[in-house]
Amino acid sequence: MTVTAPSATTSSDRAGNRRPPALGGFSTAVLGIEIRRVLRNRRTLVFILIMPAVFFLLFGLPQRGQNLDNGLPVTGWIMISLAVYAAMVATTSAGAAVATERALGWSRQLRLTPLRPAAYVATKVATAMVLGLLGVLVEFAVGAASGVRLPAHVWVESGLTAWIGSLVFAALGLFVGYLAPAENVMQFMGPVLAVLAMLGGLFVPLDVLPHALQQIAKFTPVYGVGQLARAPLTGAGLDWVAVGNVAAWTAFFGLGAARLFRRDTSRV
Repeated sequence: MTVTAPSATTSSDRAGNRRPPALGGFSTAVLGIEIRRVLRNRRTLVFILIMPAVFFLLFGLPQRGQNLDNGLPVTGWIMISLAVYAAMVATTSAGAAVATERALGWSRQLRLTPLRPAAYVATKVATAMVLGLLGVLVEFAVGAASGVRLPAHVWVESGLTAWIGSLVFAALGLFVGYLAPAENVMQFMGPVLAVLAMLGGLFVPLDVLPHALQQIAKFTPVYGVGQLARAPLTGAGLDWVAVGNVAAWTAFFGLGAARLFRRDTSRV
């Protein structure tokens, strides 16, 4: 009896059947898992959702009844500023999570999968932006429940600007995450973000600070986002210095993160 052996699959056939995953492996399923994983972190929820809301209740409510020069409430100014702060902390913490994954060896494991590096970074950025949006929405909800009343266009324009502008902090988080070897990177970044928020005019108006600090504030990464987010409320119009500030810092952190990412993934 003659037995016919199955023909062996050639290496060229196997190579032809191994197609790269769509979008480099980026998927909404992985994104959903990443978001749920971050939201299960109680410390993250405290810093993103609870702390900015508590700040508004402590420092915003005592200002009820006071108005800006255009007649809109001061509490609106405080609410928008703290929404920027909430988005800043949220996006930075999500981006900086790569430091923990690198320390645990998870980044090295991912190199063995079809997931492309660009898809991995895109997942991190998307997760950061989702958390940033959540931070803005929670802050606005607390403000509205506390009696803040603003024109509809201010809610929409300021909210979108605070959220989209937080992209600079997502890039900051990635930059620090690939730069810092420690797992507790956010324990270091938390005080740094608070100082940046103070110098950038989120906690107190810049005009109450000394003149020297007012000039320094224009060079901080928080200044541009805060100014642009509050512009619909104050009626200040488009501030090109603020736009340049956001663009410059986003490019700096983004290019720095990309360079550190390439260095990290090139290691064996």
